[in-house]
Amino acid sequence: MNYLAHAVLAKPNPYSLTGNLLGDFCKGLQVGSLHPDIKAGLDNHRATDRFTDSHSIVRTAKAGFSPGRRRFAGVALDVLFDHFLIRHWQQFYQAPFADYKMKLYQHLSEAMPLMPLPMQHTMRRVCRYDWFASYQHLSGLGQALDHIAGRIRFANNFGGIIDEISPRYAELEQSFLQFYPQLQQHLQHLALESDTARHINTP
Repeated sequence: MNYLAHAVLAKPNPYSLTGNLLGDFCKGLQVGSLHPDIKAGLDNHRATDRFTDSHSIVRTAKAGFSPGRRRFAGVALDVLFDHFLIRHWQQFYQAPFADYKMKLYQHLSEAMPLMPLPMQHTMRRVCRYDWFASYQHLSGLGQALDHIAGRIRFANNFGGIIDEISPRYAELEQSFLQFYPQLQQHLQHLALESDTARHINTP
């Protein structure tokens, strides 16, 4: 799952939000020294990724990409699933997506002091350039994926992967709609950010 899903699966406080988005920014961090609520959020992020990567629905969706692009299928699906989450937002959450998005950008700004510098840089760009607005349409999604491809520091076939998504759009949409409620249920069952879980996992 990508930034939006990790954010919405967090608890409504800056520590949890930071932790749930920290997974891609842990290089060089002393994870054991994190605030307990940030560490619990990071644990929730990692549980989300483990469940997603090992799920049969996601594995089947990845297998449908061409051999030349399959190694990047997980990245593409992460961003695509954010797109589907926006598209079907009202099926899962009561508040309109536009309202949630603006509050999220505000909460990200408030949480900046808790974030390592590379994460601050990325989250400022998320807010400044309204990344989640671009995820709402296939054209913006394709541009976002091509931007990711351009940041990969070796020759790759990731660019243009939207051309493989478009013909499978309805199939991948159904995959998301089957998968996401299972992810929500799994995280609720784990309850890694509950008061009890934090107490057990805190030295």
